[in-house]
Amino acid sequence: MKLQSPMIIVNFKTYLESTGKNALSLAKQAERAAKETGACIVVAPQAADLRLVAESVEIPVFAQHVDPIKPGSSTGHVLAEAVKEAGAVGTLINHSERQLRLIDIDATIALCREKGLVSCVCANNPAVSAAIAALKPDITSMEPPELIGSGISVSKSKPEVITDTVQLVKRIDSKMTILCGAGISTAEDVSIALKLGTQGVLVASGIVKAKDPYSVLRAFADATT
Repeated sequence: MKLQSPMIIVNFKTYLESTGKNALSLAKQAERAAKETGACIVVAPQAADLRLVAESVEIPVFAQHVDPIKPGSSTGHVLAEAVKEAGAVGTLINHSERQLRLIDIDATIALCREKGLVSCVCANNPAVSAAIAALKPDITSMEPPELIGSGISVSKSKPEVITDTVQLVKRIDSKMTILCGAGISTAEDVSIALKLGTQGVLVASGIVKAKDPYSVLRAFADATT
């Protein structure tokens, strides 16, 4: 399943609105918006819901995290082979709510490359984004943690952080796919992010906790096409 830019990655996190049957419903709404507009919408449900979602929709599905481990005795960890077998085509790495050491980020990117999983590594500022870009993930996503879940979009409140990230990352890898996130909640936020040089957004509560997630998904999708 090929990803295309611009893209919207919807992180389901652990909200009840995106757990179990609700995860399936939200994924189907994302699929509907993607099919109607031609936009690339990726969903990232919890590990427990990965197989249910991946087997039920035709849009790309990411895991929220994988650990840099080999099969064996790692109770409670997330195995790359397991998320791939469940139907995931990629994974988030180093989200601000699941941070890793740089050495583990590097190992996880290498593991994803080996297993054929798309790696989307999160960073909290331009400098960290540049450091991560040097590790050659498929996607970097810059998210100031203080704006996550705030409803105050990074694209409006801190546009210079996005432009600095784009500039630094492109110096290291001109072909790197760059996303931004934190507080993205309107189609205008998405449009501004794209105009600032990103190839899409990583979003969570702006869609997951919306009164009408489909309408927001459709508006976001329209903003990318």
